[in-house]
Amino acid sequence: MKRIVVTGANKGIGLAIVKAILQDHADASVWLGSRDEGRGQAARQRLVDASPDWADRITVLPLDVVDATSIAKAAASVEGPIYGLVNNAGIAGQDLATTLAVNTIGLINVTEAFLASIQADGGRVVNITSASGPNFVSATEPKQRWQFTDPDITREALNTLIDVCLKAGGPDGLKQLGFGQEVYGLSKALANAYTTLLAREYPELWVNACTPGFIETDLTRRFAQTSGRTPAEMGMKQPEDGARAPMHLLFGELEGNGWYYGSDAVRSPIDRYRSPGDPPYTGT
Repeated sequence: MKRIVVTGANKGIGLAIVKAILQDHADASVWLGSRDEGRGQAARQRLVDASPDWADRITVLPLDVVDATSIAKAAASVEGPIYGLVNNAGIAGQDLATTLAVNTIGLINVTEAFLASIQADGGRVVNITSASGPNFVSATEPKQRWQFTDPDITREALNTLIDVCLKAGGPDGLKQLGFGQEVYGLSKALANAYTTLLAREYPELWVNACTPGFIETDLTRRFAQTSGRTPAEMGMKQPEDGARAPMHLLFGELEGNGWYYGSDAVRSPIDRYRSPGDPPYTGT
């Protein structure tokens, strides 16, 4: 049985990923990560109501990615080797410190806590980032972009970069550094950099990142509300569509490691946007 942990899985894209795993892979079970255990149990019940035979393949995992104690308890409760970790938990529309705490630092801390449990040969780490990451890098001054795209980035360099960004305080401070100003994009660009680093450190694992696409979730509906249009009119797709790239990184035949993929499950650059359907990125 392939045992998989999915964070932020009680709704939206995370829940869609859990459902896709259960539907498409009878040899897989899921730890459904949820910051609120009650909401996690409710999500599990909805899945079981839809397909009762899934009951013994879903376990709710209380997990708050910004709480060190919660992370440690979650990692300790998952006994034995796991096949994959999907870092899906995320937020948007918050200040810089809060955004980095969840989308970057939380992702890193959860991964580090579970690394020892991931099967040593062929285990998978899937980081759900965003096209906002490459967009952020492309908005950064050329002389500064290397900090986010260095294939040889070290932990010390990444930690220093995170600290520098935190000290910037917000969009204006980021601009003074010559960086892009979009806080959410920054958090995802840093997560992409961590993906590069981790894949290099653990070549026996498959470690990759992807964007799920422009998906209708609690994080994106605010854009529709402020624009006066419906999510569909804005081009948002459903959470099930957002599971396509993560599922490919979990189970597909992969040609490389430490890469970033578009929502069409095709390799994409981390320093500029690639539209779904465009030719795959082939750079280094």
